[in-house]
Amino acid sequence: MKKKLMIILVAAFLGGSLGLNAQVVNTDVPTEEEFEEEESEDEEDEEEGEDDEENAEELSEDEFAVTDQEGNEEVIEFPEAMTYDLDSLLNLYTSKTYLSPGDCEMKNENPTFPKEVYIERLSRIPSVMEFAYNDIVQRFIDRYSGRLRYSVSYMLGAANFYLPIFEEALEAYQLPLELKYLPIIESALNPKAVSRAGATGLWQFMLGTGKQYGLEVNSLVDERRDPVKSSYAAARYLRDLYKIFGDWNLVIAAYNCGPENINKAIHRANANAAKTANAQTGETQPINKDYWHIYPYLPAETRGYVPAFIAANYIMTYYCDHFICPMTTRLPAQSDTVIVHRDVHLEQIAGVIGTDADLLRSLNPEYRRDVVPGNTMPCAIRMPLADTGKFIDNEDSIYNYRVSELLTKRLVVDVNDDVPTFSRKRGSYSRRNGRYSRRAARNSRRGARATRSSRSRGSSSVTIQRGQTLSQIAKRHGTTVAKLRQLNGIKGNNIRAGKKLRVK
Repeated sequence: MKKKLMIILVAAFLGGSLGLNAQVVNTDVPTEEEFEEEESEDEEDEEEGEDDEENAEELSEDEFAVTDQEGNEEVIEFPEAMTYDLDSLLNLYTSKTYLSPGDCEMKNENPTFPKEVYIERLSRIPSVMEFAYNDIVQRFIDRYSGRLRYSVSYMLGAANFYLPIFEEALEAYQLPLELKYLPIIESALNPKAVSRAGATGLWQFMLGTGKQYGLEVNSLVDERRDPVKSSYAAARYLRDLYKIFGDWNLVIAAYNCGPENINKAIHRANANAAKTANAQTGETQPINKDYWHIYPYLPAETRGYVPAFIAANYIMTYYCDHFICPMTTRLPAQSDTVIVHRDVHLEQIAGVIGTDADLLRSLNPEYRRDVVPGNTMPCAIRMPLADTGKFIDNEDSIYNYRVSELLTKRLVVDVNDDVPTFSRKRGSYSRRNGRYSRRAARNSRRGARATRSSRSRGSSSVTIQRGQTLSQIAKRHGTTVAKLRQLNGIKGNNIRAGKKLRVK
């Protein structure tokens, strides 16, 4: 009772001195026993919280966990492009040359909105594709608008270079233009991106798929890194996937993990649904090809792929609502191509016409080692429009500039004709120092033959060497062909190299 009175007095004092409206809640202060019970409950809560923290620590930065309605926890991987370091993107030549911080002041805060706001915004995106909302999509939106907000700022600036190319390729095959944001989650708009699995370029083509869709890949050229050629190849691939599945969410998932894995997930999901349905009703269920239906049977990264794609469309549309400021873009000078039919190094072109070699590399990312293999096939080199005339006027000078230094492959080589010597003491093999004339070499060989001949005279048989005839052997050993035939029982002149021949 005294404790209640004390609370009332304190409340009255605060209300009178500070002008606050104090409300007295009729709550009993816990007794010592109740307090000890609360402490033990708090300790249990702390232990549970520590367990949760330990579980959270087991997850890497590239993963997050979600819990379904039944309490089952599921780990989802972020697409690899969502883990790229921002510094690596800003160190690209195009970033350093043509991108700069935006004019608006970018706040390092991310406002949050009710779920209904996100649902309404996704519904307003003009699209033939389904942009459904759920907790997993929300996690990816939070990732883009929070931790990756500065990467989004970069991608909004870099989009001015690449989105027109993507849109043109997609439009050529009558595909939804929303697919232009697929490289956001594939490569973060880095044309030189290479995944852990070896997928390369803006559209992250694997080697086999790239070749299947007409992209040349060899030691010198990798057209998966060519923004234009890879975009048209990606459009053809997406068109073919839609012919298979007829659902754009499944097409995007198949682009990530391959159509084989999608078909397996469809069969497993429907087999499981059929078992449940037969057990309950005994009726056969139609095959369900919905992405969210087969979702649990997909690979871990693919389960996050479609939600990441939806989030990418959201953040590239509503970035202003999250205080994200696009980087300012200065479009590069107009460019054109020249066709070469001889091997040429990009440094040769830069050195003669006076342009920046890094600029040529950024305009021609498909040439892996700066060598354009014109001898193999006609090759196009993109360069600033003002430099194409310089190239044509100085083409011979370009091919001859530092050619022995930059193009080191030899077409013809001389064979070393030094005579080898053998060390009998150690059984080692070496070559004499210095250069011998052809006459000296011939004399040396004749001396060797004479030595072998003198050694063989003391023996009754010799080994036939390749190319020797009976007349040569007879002459060397001071005998006649007839005698050799008689000693060895030979009829005619046929003898075989490697066989023993009696000479005495």
